[in-house]
This record gives sequence, C-alpha cells and structure tokens, in this order.
Amino acid sequence: MLTDTNVELATFPSACADSKVRVAAVQMASGPSVTANLEEAFRLIEEAAAKGAQLVVLPEYFCIMGMKDTDKLAVRENPGEGEIQNFLSETAKRFGIWLAGGSVPLVSPLSDKVYNSCLVYDEHGQQVARYDKIHLFGLSLGNENFAEKRTIDAGNRVVAIDSPFGRMGLSICYDLRFPELYRMMGKVDIILAPAAFTAITGKAHWETLIRARAIENQAYLIAPAQGGFHVSGRETNGDSMIVDPWGVIIDRLPRGAGVVLAEIDRVYQSSVRASLPALEHRCLLAC
Repeated sequence: MLTDTNVELATFPSACADSKVRVAAVQMASGPSVTANLEEAFRLIEEAAAKGAQLVVLPEYFCIMGMKDTDKLAVRENPGEGEIQNFLSETAKRFGIWLAGGSVPLVSPLSDKVYNSCLVYDEHGQQVARYDKIHLFGLSLGNENFAEKRTIDAGNRVVAIDSPFGRMGLSICYDLRFPELYRMMGKVDIILAPAAFTAITGKAHWETLIRARAIENQAYLIAPAQGGFHVSGRETNGDSMIVDPWGVIIDRLPRGAGVVLAEIDRVYQSSVRASLPALEHRCLLAC
C-alpha cells in the first residue's frame, strides 16, 4: 500500500517556471534491437528539438519491444550506467533539453525481473528523477494475455519533481487507471504518462483516461505512446497526445512514428485553476 511517506518530492535550484514552453511527446513502434530503437529515438528527438521543444518525453519501452517479455532482462542496466542511460544523458545535453526516457529496464534485486523505470535528464545531461512503475498491467481478454508481474518488479515510490517548466509528476502506462496515485503527487502542473497501451484497451479507454487525469488535476498531460505493429506481432494503440488542464487535446498522432507538439501556458493554467478551484474544493471524510 502507498502512503505519504512513499512520496519522493525532488526540488532543483532551476525550478523557476517560464510562462510558456514548448513540449513534445514522441511516438514510436519500437522493435527488439536496442541500437535501432535508439537511432530512431534520436531522429525524433532531433526533430522535436528543431521545432523548439524544451521538454521531450519518449514512450514506454522506447528502447526495446522484444519478441518475448523476457527479452528486456537481457538488456537491463545498472542505475547510472549502460548504453540506454548514456544515450539519454548525452542526447539531452547535446540538444540542451529536458528528456524523459519513458521507461528503461533497470536491475532489480530479483534476478528474473527488472524495474520499469522512467528516467528524467536535465539540459546538462544529469539525471534528476527516477520513477519505477508501481502498477503492473494484467489482462486476459480474447487473444491478448499480459502479466507484467512475471518480469517486472513493482516500484513503491510516488515521484514529483520541480523543473523549469513547473512541477512534474511521473507515471507510466497502466498507472493511468489509478487516480489516487496522482492525488498523492500533490499539486502538479505537468503529468508524464509514457505508455504502450494495447490496441484493444487503447481504443476503449486511452483518451478517456488521459483527459480525465488532466481534468481532475488541472494539469497538462504529456502522453507519448507506442503506436503500430511490432516485429513480435503485437499491436499497440498509439494516439500519443498532449492535453491541457481543461481536458482539451492540443495535439495528437493516431499511428506511426512521429512527434506531437504543444505549448504549455502557465498563465492559462492558473486561470483555469482560479476559475474552477477544484483542487481547493477537495473534500474527503474530514469535511
């Protein structure tokens, strides 16, 4: 069970938010080759940076979508070292951007499992946050059967950090179905939700969940996704999007590799929160 003592609230000296900033969500259809995936991620990050994005977020499993679930065990890395983490650090520094690696397989104490970790790097290439996915996806529906608990060790810390763009809360994919996670972050301005939603669950629930989390937290929500057919035969939903605090979809990409761009406007966000102060109206059993 999560309690308030499990919340990691990191603060950095640079956390003086500009009023407006351009952000990007990268959509991919990753395969089993880490090297090929990193090359594709670099191309899309470069495109986003060229279009003015100062914060770029990659999808879940951007570095590997293997032929089988256990493939990620073979490429897991120790914290702070390895090809994938070096790529994220060097790329963030090269383009002078904040870069979030949607998820990276990191070593866990269990030899047959990994942590599925969202790593955030600042413009100097320094890692400033790590969030280990808490909620592990399980589905048995028709031909789709998933059980992340077989290969993933669940995290136990809620993570929210200050950034030059506002306070950011970190989450991954299946977390979207658990709104209490976001409430535990406190008042956040931006929510990151990199994902690899299945085609079936994505068509049914993806947009609804994304917009709901944005509306109830009056936050910008950046949701980069895996989108398309993968070498393994798996199909992911795609539909990467960025949603504003009123629940409006600013930009989206239904399928295929590409970049979704939007401008975060803190003045507009403040006006939404002032006009409808729902976060201040929260009333639980103590009311």
